[in-house]
Amino acid sequence: MLSSYSKLGAPKGKFSKSRIYLDGVKLKEIKTVAIWPTTMTFSAGSRIQNSGDRLLVSNAIDRAICFTMSEKYKIVPISASPDLTIKSVITDIVPTQPTVAGAAKAISIGSSIALPVQIPRLPFGLGGLAVEAEALDNTGAQRAAIVWSRGANSFSNEARVSKVGDAYDLAASFGTEFSRMVIAGKEPGAVNIHLPSIYEIRTGLGGRPGSPLCEDYGRSPGLLGAVGASFGAPPSWTDKGSPTRNSSGVASSPLSVGGPSN
Repeated sequence: MLSSYSKLGAPKGKFSKSRIYLDGVKLKEIKTVAIWPTTMTFSAGSRIQNSGDRLLVSNAIDRAICFTMSEKYKIVPISASPDLTIKSVITDIVPTQPTVAGAAKAISIGSSIALPVQIPRLPFGLGGLAVEAEALDNTGAQRAAIVWSRGANSFSNEARVSKVGDAYDLAASFGTEFSRMVIAGKEPGAVNIHLPSIYEIRTGLGGRPGSPLCEDYGRSPGLLGAVGASFGAPPSWTDKGSPTRNSSGVASSPLSVGGPSN
């Protein structure tokens, strides 16, 4: 799905796998950024029948990228000849098994009532996500790229009664992590400890993003989303998604399913 794979580094990671390329020198010159609507390959989309669920996952990537990058860069439309254009493609989704997730959540809630500690999520029926993304400058040259995949785990991912419960959470993680690498112009170190800024705390609680264009992806569900996740509610119960995309799961761009034109 990328315009080039030749500069990607070797696979890294234990809990997630990624191959990364970053042109740190050129990325320091960036001032304006545009975000192409995240697309999905046919094979990935065919795993999730509900179009609204597919849209929630792709929108979670776009929202995370826009919210994170707008803290430093000016977000502009594609037509404004930006310094950098971000394109992301979901290449695979491993659906969460809702019945297993529901059982895991019931056990977890029950244990929190009966025991002083909460039992970790059952290690069955976990979902996953794979994404490829790149950042192209205004000449079409690749300045950053990533091939990324991660599966949910029993400790840090809440069990949700939804086929995209895990993919939805992982999509936001991907968007944030890739954006931070582009901003820093380098890969994170072995010990990646990130203290959230006031801006990140505010937007994470559903506050206003750094750019008005980020409102196209909707606000973060904030505390309501956290409460819903703690009870295993599907993402669609608390996340209203993008107000600018239609209910069919297809973005206003005709390239919402399949790879973007490079």
